[in-house]
Amino acid sequence: MLITTEAIVLRTIKYGEQKLIVDLYTRKQGRLSCVVRVPKTSHGKLKKQYFQPLTLLSIEGDIRPQTQLQKLRDAAILLPLPTLLTDPSKLSISLFLSEFLYHALRSEQQDEPMFDYIANSIQWLNGRESDYANFHLVFLMHLSRFLGFYPNLEQPFTLQPSTLYFDLRAASFCTLPPVHRDFLMPEEAGMLRLMMRMDYPTMHLFRLNRQQRYRCIEVALQFYRLHLPDFPDLRSLSVLRELWL
Repeated sequence: MLITTEAIVLRTIKYGEQKLIVDLYTRKQGRLSCVVRVPKTSHGKLKKQYFQPLTLLSIEGDIRPQTQLQKLRDAAILLPLPTLLTDPSKLSISLFLSEFLYHALRSEQQDEPMFDYIANSIQWLNGRESDYANFHLVFLMHLSRFLGFYPNLEQPFTLQPSTLYFDLRAASFCTLPPVHRDFLMPEEAGMLRLMMRMDYPTMHLFRLNRQQRYRCIEVALQFYRLHLPDFPDLRSLSVLRELWL
């Protein structure tokens, strides 16, 4: 079936001399893996630079449900994102998010609201000139809403928030530490509440030092590992840490 849809590039790997395998998250088809023939000359429709991490594309493909690698016939840049490729700080965030999304969306089906959230977030980052140091924290925590394990921020009303633990497995606050090890002590549980209060327009008002930001991203990734099967350690985290964490 020939389809046309918007797509976000998650990962690209070289396959032979003139082919790429491109993992995409699309508006109409969800997650797709495609094989792309890229000619060595500049005259072909498909160009290698179209498939950089987090690039927003309009694609045309021959999609067959039982086929592992779909055939991509055409692609065009949907919206240029120049600063994600030229600004070293944004590039580090882009590489981290593309690796994160490659694993987090491994089996995701069509979900247009989630596609819009990701695409709009990418566009917001591209257009921002400053005050985006907490971007990846906000992105990760709010994406969990679409994946079905957004933290339950309701608290037992009889107790002060500063006395509550947070159970990472149950994604909820509790009055006593769970019997397992996957929980946050009250001080760090308060940091989680802080993270969930952030959004893109206001996140610059929340001042975090490098140590706090690194701990926040550790907690966020631990949260994802508990709720997504086989979610690995991310290699790009070390690069991100050098600049932002």
